[in-house]
Amino acid sequence: MDVSLIRLAILPAVVLVWYIWRKDTVEKEPPALLAKLFGLGVLVTIPVIVVELAAGGMLGRFYAEGSLPYVFLENFCGVALVEEAGKYLVLKSQTWKSEHFNYMFDGVVYAVLVSLGFATLENIFYVAEGGVSTGIARAILSVPGHAIDGVCMGYFYGLAKRADLKGNANARSTNLALALVAPMLLHGTYDFLISIKLIGVFLIFEVIVTVLAIIHVNKFSREDAPL
Repeated sequence: MDVSLIRLAILPAVVLVWYIWRKDTVEKEPPALLAKLFGLGVLVTIPVIVVELAAGGMLGRFYAEGSLPYVFLENFCGVALVEEAGKYLVLKSQTWKSEHFNYMFDGVVYAVLVSLGFATLENIFYVAEGGVSTGIARAILSVPGHAIDGVCMGYFYGLAKRADLKGNANARSTNLALALVAPMLLHGTYDFLISIKLIGVFLIFEVIVTVLAIIHVNKFSREDAPL
């Protein structure tokens, strides 16, 4: 793969990591922890791809490939659920008991770093196959999409941690579930609209989600508080 293509594939994640790091204004997270989360996000891409391929094969036993039920289940379960679950497992295993997880915005930072690690390796694969045009399109849509999913996951993850520290087991369980389900629904909707070629609806969805994500990141950063 050409070096310029590798740079194109990596650059969007680098920019977004820098953006979310700048937004963490109250107490910066340790660089070693952030690097670890990003790196594990990269590594989890491989088993996720294996599970996705297996899931696609299983769906093909019950539904005709390309049929609406197949496309729906593939996008929401075979792709979105599998990918977000992979990110979630990295996030929770590495940060839930961390002494550094002591502010609400930390959850957002952690989840976005894992998501962008995942997006980086995935993007390298796609850009290697599709070239510059694919790299540009994914820099605008796909990589930021993973970051937005991370913001969503991290918000509920932070709420779950706060509930845990307050001894509220029900709120902890509910928000941990939402930390997986909410980004999965966002991710699945993104993929499904593209798959069924509702491009106009997809673009409206993407603009709305992106604007809301930026507004909420600014709000979460501005109102950051100890857990």
